[in-house]
Amino acid sequence: MRKSLIASLALLLATGTSAFAAGASDGVVKIGILNDQSGVYADFGGKSSVEAAKMAVEDFGGKVLGVPIEIVDADHQNKPDIASNIARQWYDTDKVDAIMELTTSSVALAVQAIAKEKKKIDIVTGAATTDLTGKQCSPYGFHWAYDTHALAVGTGGALVKQGGDTWFFLTADYAFGYSLEQQTSDFVKANGGKILGSVRHPLSTNDFSSFLLQAQSSGAKVIGLANAGLDTSNAIKQASEFGITQGGQHLAALLFTLAEVHGLGLQAAQGLTLTEGYYWNRDDESRKFGKRFFDRTGKMPNMIHTGTYSAVLQYLKAVQKAGTDDTEAVAKELHEMPVDDVFGRGGTVGPNGRMIHDMYLLQVKKPEESKQPWDYYNVLATIPGKEAYIDPAKSGCDLVKQ
Repeated sequence: MRKSLIASLALLLATGTSAFAAGASDGVVKIGILNDQSGVYADFGGKSSVEAAKMAVEDFGGKVLGVPIEIVDADHQNKPDIASNIARQWYDTDKVDAIMELTTSSVALAVQAIAKEKKKIDIVTGAATTDLTGKQCSPYGFHWAYDTHALAVGTGGALVKQGGDTWFFLTADYAFGYSLEQQTSDFVKANGGKILGSVRHPLSTNDFSSFLLQAQSSGAKVIGLANAGLDTSNAIKQASEFGITQGGQHLAALLFTLAEVHGLGLQAAQGLTLTEGYYWNRDDESRKFGKRFFDRTGKMPNMIHTGTYSAVLQYLKAVQKAGTDDTEAVAKELHEMPVDDVFGRGGTVGPNGRMIHDMYLLQVKKPEESKQPWDYYNVLATIPGKEAYIDPAKSGCDLVKQ
């Protein structure tokens, strides 16, 4: 009798362990949204990205593999050390399965390194550096919404073709800014243009006067703003005060989104050329998603918000298809599954983790051209994903078979 009972218990434990491993490892699938919620990039992503993540969970049905899906979030304050501490606690103690958004390239690189070490998933939508899927790629790391190469091809390429063949850069003094300046410079030079100089400014600076004066005195036809968020908005405002555009020089906002255009206003932003991976007023499906997002947040989504929605949704689809939240199995599905949602229609994921999808070259409307609130862009061109992004074989990622 005792032997029979022991055998039955052993069988029950073995069966339970097997079923547990095949499903959600701890009875919940937990996703962390880690981004800037109080600083220079708060409108760029911030709490609105958290809402986008929650929308994806709701659209998926609230559960996966029969267990609830939970979204947690935190403000990394654009500091890699703070982000790293949060990531370690989330992965080690709070049982977070994947961390996403990760605005700020220095933060994203730090967290991706931790995720690689701990064999956990990270999906970046807010940061731009191509190093994430290049020399610092990870088998568990994915880059979703855009990157510096796509911005350089879009905005940089358009302006060179329009005659903007001499450039001077105002560059944010960290990894993102360097990458954006370098890749735009390479593209300008490859198309016959010249770089006349550059100057670096601290992240979240309030006074661009000395930097703008250097750009103005360079005589460059184009002043490339290799920064983002409030830094770009403040630079544009102060450039107007200096009469830079009135003097014939063109400002290129190399990373500018709908959120910053709204904050700046059409009067100041009109005529700017920029590149995004999503525009809410581009077609019926985009408008439908935009209205849902607006009803929750009071604003229309940019590519960071919609990209975060897409990343969360795709992750949950991968968990469902894998039949487990095991990292190796989910990463395999993320690499293999096509992307089919409002953001990444027709998208594919390369062996380096780069999600390849179309980008859009946009121009900010004049105030009199805007027909309704948030109607800010004219779509100038669609940039096919294969043109926008680096060929994985040339990315420098050691995961890609040559």
